[in-house]
Amino acid sequence: MLRVIAITMFSIILFSEAIRASEFRLVDLTHTHDQDAVSWPGPNNKFNFTKEHRGIYEGGPGEGGFWLEFNYFQTPEHMGTHIDAPCHFAEGAPRVHQIPIEKLTGPGVIINVKSKVAANIDYRVAIDDILDWETKYNKIPDGAVVIMNSGWSQRYPNKTLVFGSDTWEDITSYHYPSWHEDTVDWLVKNRNIHMVGVDTTSSDYGPTVTAPVPFAVHRVLGANNITGIENVANLDSIPESGTIIYAAAFKLYEGSGSQSRVFATHTASSASILCTTPCWTISVQVLVMWVAAIKF
Repeated sequence: MLRVIAITMFSIILFSEAIRASEFRLVDLTHTHDQDAVSWPGPNNKFNFTKEHRGIYEGGPGEGGFWLEFNYFQTPEHMGTHIDAPCHFAEGAPRVHQIPIEKLTGPGVIINVKSKVAANIDYRVAIDDILDWETKYNKIPDGAVVIMNSGWSQRYPNKTLVFGSDTWEDITSYHYPSWHEDTVDWLVKNRNIHMVGVDTTSSDYGPTVTAPVPFAVHRVLGANNITGIENVANLDSIPESGTIIYAAAFKLYEGSGSQSRVFATHTASSASILCTTPCWTISVQVLVMWVAAIKF
């Protein structure tokens, strides 16, 4: 009798853990787009949202009125959470409407460099950071979306903090982390990737304007038809491996960039909050020890 009970309990544990591990989760990686959205300074880099109508509309046919809302908005392409089309820094490269939709998604590869950024705010992701990730999680999967997690998104939308400058109107004064061009060049030559992203405001680090080769990362991405993602949010809410990342960009005709609803999907079994040894194996181990103690 006890053996039957033990086997039944074992089956229940396996079944319940299988259900929990298969739970589908969605995580929003997008900053809200509004008047505080961050963009590089410029004469036309302003966001405008106008309420055309919000209230009871009584001008139509029929009896009585009804609630109606519609608005007008105007925004730069490269503001808030957005993609950079390859054409942004490469003549003749695909524009937003020409990017195949399958290139706007892929397995998430989150490169955590927060500790290095704490020591150097101008840190640039190195090839060793990529190799460290692969040592931990295996080779970067084909079609990956590789995103730097520097912890910078918590500074958003404070422009002084985001640009790392008290004079953020001056683009030569910026200090924030991003990718090194050698690392991105290595990625496009040695791995099959779809997108490269950052939780900062640019794929190039803060001092890029005064670097020997300005905007070097943007140039590498464009030349290799790789889409960039900037101002990604909430990266601490997803595991470093085991997600699928989507950049649902507005299909803007002729666009060099576009606001995007970036989000991740994963199952509970891939969540970083799980213990190193899967929790269900611990439960089974305890059950096995209990069963072994029974005298049949």
